[in-house]
Amino acid sequence: MLASSMICGVAVASLGAGQAAAQTAAPAAKGADQTQVEEIVVTGSLFRRTDTETPSPVTVLTSENLARAGISTASDAIRSISADGAGSIGTGFQSGFSAGGSAVSLRGLGVSSTLVLVDGLRSTNFPLNDDGHNAYVDLNSIPFSLIDRIEVLKDGASSSYGADAIGGVVNLKLKKQFVGVKGSMEAGESDRGDAAHKRADITLGYGDYAETGWNVYVNAEYQKDGRVSNHSRGFPYNTQDLSSIGGIDNNTADQSVTTATPNAMVTRVSQSDLNNPLSGKAGSPLTTSYQSLNLNCANGTYTQVSATANGTGCKWDLVDTYRQIQPLQKRYAFNGRLSVRFNDHIEGYATGSYSKNYVSIKGAPTAIRQTQPFGGAPSLASSNPGIVLPVYVCSAGVNCATDPTRRLNPNNPFAAAYANDPANGAARIYYLFGDIPLGSERDNEVIRGTVGFNGSFGDDWNWRVEAVGARDNLKLTQHGLLNISSLLNAINTGSYNFVDPSQNTAAVRNAVSPDKITPSHSSLMSIDASITHKLWTLPGGDMQLAIGAQARKEVLENNNQNARLDTYGLTTASAFGKHTVKAAFFEVAAPVLDNLELNVSGRYDDYSEGFNHFSPKFGAKFTPIKQLAFRGTYSKGFRAPTFAESGPRSQYAGFVTTTPPGPFQAAHGGSTNPYSQAYSLGRGVAGNPDLKPETSRSFTLGAIVEPTRWLSFTADYYNVKKSGLITSGPDISKAVAAYYAAGSQTAGCAAVAAVGAGYSCNVVDAVDPLFPAAQPRVLIINVPYVNANYSQTTGIDLTATAKVPVTDSIKWTSRVEVTHVFTYDLHTASGDVQHYAGTLGPYDLSSGNGTPNWKGNWQNTVSFNDKYTLSATAYYVGKIRSAAADTNGSDQCPGGNPYGGSANPDVANKFCYIKKFINVDMNATAQVKDGVQLYANVGNVFDVKAPIAPGAYASAPNFLTTWHYAGLIGRTFKVGVRFDY
Repeated sequence: MLASSMICGVAVASLGAGQAAAQTAAPAAKGADQTQVEEIVVTGSLFRRTDTETPSPVTVLTSENLARAGISTASDAIRSISADGAGSIGTGFQSGFSAGGSAVSLRGLGVSSTLVLVDGLRSTNFPLNDDGHNAYVDLNSIPFSLIDRIEVLKDGASSSYGADAIGGVVNLKLKKQFVGVKGSMEAGESDRGDAAHKRADITLGYGDYAETGWNVYVNAEYQKDGRVSNHSRGFPYNTQDLSSIGGIDNNTADQSVTTATPNAMVTRVSQSDLNNPLSGKAGSPLTTSYQSLNLNCANGTYTQVSATANGTGCKWDLVDTYRQIQPLQKRYAFNGRLSVRFNDHIEGYATGSYSKNYVSIKGAPTAIRQTQPFGGAPSLASSNPGIVLPVYVCSAGVNCATDPTRRLNPNNPFAAAYANDPANGAARIYYLFGDIPLGSERDNEVIRGTVGFNGSFGDDWNWRVEAVGARDNLKLTQHGLLNISSLLNAINTGSYNFVDPSQNTAAVRNAVSPDKITPSHSSLMSIDASITHKLWTLPGGDMQLAIGAQARKEVLENNNQNARLDTYGLTTASAFGKHTVKAAFFEVAAPVLDNLELNVSGRYDDYSEGFNHFSPKFGAKFTPIKQLAFRGTYSKGFRAPTFAESGPRSQYAGFVTTTPPGPFQAAHGGSTNPYSQAYSLGRGVAGNPDLKPETSRSFTLGAIVEPTRWLSFTADYYNVKKSGLITSGPDISKAVAAYYAAGSQTAGCAAVAAVGAGYSCNVVDAVDPLFPAAQPRVLIINVPYVNANYSQTTGIDLTATAKVPVTDSIKWTSRVEVTHVFTYDLHTASGDVQHYAGTLGPYDLSSGNGTPNWKGNWQNTVSFNDKYTLSATAYYVGKIRSAAADTNGSDQCPGGNPYGGSANPDVANKFCYIKKFINVDMNATAQVKDGVQLYANVGNVFDVKAPIAPGAYASAPNFLTTWHYAGLIGRTFKVGVRFDY
């Protein structure tokens, strides 16, 4: 309440919150000299115009707005707009398939339903698919220092651009020409002394285009952002134990002897095959006693006493010890452009760019007990029936019980007592490889070039031809994962020291956990051509016609990181494909009256896979008086299946955090047993070449109001229906519920198969060693890729802009943008409706951060004598119900709450809502002399903490990375200088 009051007070003082992305003012130029307004091509149209208020709602982010907000990456700029919704990906989300990438999800329809363009042309997609199947352009690869403006078209634009524009279009417009020297340098960190930030860019340009007919410039930029650990931010972001505030203690590493930690725990079991450490007998602890191989405990000890497990172990909080909130990230880029005017009628240009983005992610070490790789034999699982340390080890690693060089296993405390009975002296081990850091490094380089020509001839004929080629090369290096055969050999030879892991040599560690390096790439080649002509004069102006065509080729090779199925915990997701697309399109602009503008466009796309689609669009703008205009659009669009979804060689197993139901927990001794707590449940799915494109129907209705020349408002209602959704297992929640409702493995798998074609049990976990007679967990359920269901979302976008000359020397500019989601519903084939607006649904969509039904930003800037500015930018995210209908079958608490579930209704209701979040950034600039500007930025000036979100992914305990990231990093400081000569 205090923070909100402070914000309101600051706003009243003209220094309050603001948006970095404001729509340009409604007919700002009315009454002014139109010849002084530059003609531009607004995203979604083929025609040049001076009025940026088109029939379609467009949000414009200018370089000036972004500078005043202290934004320094294309990702942060685009994802700051209020229309960015569910499925949006930030670099802070580190546990997804495409961790390290960043993407925007307009209208919450997913990253693959938002088209990202650079200067109106496509670029190639990030080689790793989000959620294993969604394709997107990595925003981290786009040079920020060259951005002149960003236009965000917030309705369907398939009629202009083809596939993937269902949710909208983001068009980043870069500088066309530049003369002189321009650049910036900045540095900063958080008030905790971490999150170090360094950035620099420079642009050199030569050639007065207007005078000489040519211009060339080159540009370079560099940025580095340091790590932020969970430990540094403290409770509740560094633990899964919320018992101190009335929540659940999901940290079992300080209370359960069967939770893997860097201090190994063992219990005596039998071993059916003395050569195979994976043959420990299921459900066979010969005693209930567990003991630690090393009780050197930095955080103290605990003692567990129960009917099934007893022992003393070391206390750990693995999230606090190993997890990070922000990865290390470095990026640099080089860009250049040559512009040439050949004569009065023909111009041309060529561009080239190279960018490299490096992301280093760290996580908790790998546990020794693992399920087999997806597609591997169940016999490879080290958790089924349970990996063990044998009584004897030897240099050969086979037949050690009879080998002359055998020796008692120093890692097995039962070895001496069972030297004559090795089959009954094995030690089942629970262990985390704390001496082998887990993480990944992602080197992503994007090479892109364009060339274009445009000109005019005859009587008002204008033409353009543009070509683009781009390639994205990704090298993914994984550290800390276990090679299966090397692990088994290390156990049988005794080369790995489980008692004192600090004694292990680098050679031993590298043998057990060799780096896995996987290259992948994607590429695109495209040529576009169009011609426009003024047909005849109507009462409102010239009627114009544009026609055009496009041909493009796209290729993806997303290689399987675990093709040999030789590594525990490593994904087998892969995607391969290539196609060519041919398209023809048209647009007609008809100013039929002075106050009525009509627009009709359409596009036909033909894919080499054998499908095609026609996308029409109609728009109208009516201006009864110059202070008021109404606008609307109606369009149909489509999203083509991605290569991951349709490629016959493509596959993936996606995992979503799932909490077993109450009866299952009770059968396993309650929620304190790690076996019955939230875990990652996978969906195994392969590409389906018979998929059809998703289709959409969308319309918008809006108004533009300008009561005075310094104040304007816009309001736009949107309604988008997306049909034939490409989904992996739309009835997965039913399959999971059916399995657990059956009460046994056999009956459960039969119930899964009864859900529908393509549903079956893929992997079922080993029995719970503490409750071997109880039903085991299902780990992976096979599901089909199908066109099923439809989704519909409705809402309203509101914007306001005020430019007030307070005095001759003081000017106040205020911009606000708000999106309110009325509905976001998924209609399933069975007739069920899942409601997502205002909840954590769709939880299956990337990052599981849900759909806030209110989201907005507001920027206020006061400038003094055009030399000094003071700006404040506030970002608002409404409260979110911590429930997800697509995961737990309900959008209400407690039934759909991923935290606690129906077995803990009181706890689930206590944490039912994730509170609203408001954070404010402040920025000041000073023009110290001509061409030199100093600036300072304070991010999250009130140091507002991220709201607690216990329903978030276990990999992001208790917080939402997409919406509340600023509240995790906390207050930051940044200073810099800009120069322009």
